[in-house]
Amino acid sequence: MGSYLTEPPVSQLVMQRVKRLRKGRPFSIRDFAKLGTSTAISKAVALLVRCGELERVCRGIYMRPKYSQFIGGALRPGPLDLVNLIAKQNRWTLQIHGADAVRRFGLSTQMPVIPIYYTSGPSRSISVGKADIRLVHAAPMVMQGAGTKVGMAISALFYLGKGGITQEDVAVVQKALSPEEINKLLACRMPKWMRMALMRSCTDSATKLHSS
Repeated sequence: MGSYLTEPPVSQLVMQRVKRLRKGRPFSIRDFAKLGTSTAISKAVALLVRCGELERVCRGIYMRPKYSQFIGGALRPGPLDLVNLIAKQNRWTLQIHGADAVRRFGLSTQMPVIPIYYTSGPSRSISVGKADIRLVHAAPMVMQGAGTKVGMAISALFYLGKGGITQEDVAVVQKALSPEEINKLLACRMPKWMRMALMRSCTDSATKLHSS
């Protein structure tokens, strides 16, 4: 008599997948979508949380616990790793926030009180343990060049704003970019005041170069 192979239960499939995941790296429960129904997957994950095999980071995001003797407890995922995962599962774009962009260009020494990022998705706050991460919806013009130095420049210039930016600020941003990046920046959509400030900075740089 022929024997028939039967599919292992969803809980077993989820456990097998979890065992192959790196400890301390967050993942989305949506990664298990092909293993069974959402109800069965949720029950399997909940069981693994109760058993200590998994830890719930935030809604829909889990990780295999990774303990550190150095800190005397479980390691937490980095804010950027977490928001990148959430953005990926929701198909959102992330952009460095203006306050952080200004700091990275050396135009400010102030650190944001909590990690904050611009997003093409809705504004929301994410709680991870005792820490919070904030996502702020931004207009498409601000999201240009996301994840690149050009995007960081756009974010910084918009953050400084028409009334707060100086020609010295623009010169610092422009100097930090390569000629190729400057061309990409000038090809982006931007307000008239921003384009004029950038063009003036580029003209000043060219004049100084030719006069030296």
